[in-house]
Amino acid sequence: MDIVINRRLKELRKEKKETQVQVAAAIEVAEQYYQKLEYGLNLPGIENTWKLADHFGVTIDYLVGRTDTR
Repeated sequence: MDIVINRRLKELRKEKKETQVQVAAAIEVAEQYYQKLEYGLNLPGIENTWKLADHFGVTIDYLVGRTDTR
């Protein structure tokens, strides 16, 4: 299974014209943790996945690559 969450996070962040620092603050995590998500070094737990989906206004299924429908 292809892990796409890191690419989608970066794409969504750039669409919102936000920095990694801004997204990390919005979902209440450390900047380094968020950076590792975008670099594909970490996968978020379910709570942070919910926060990210809510922050970017997309479904969890879209975020994790199960669908291309936002």
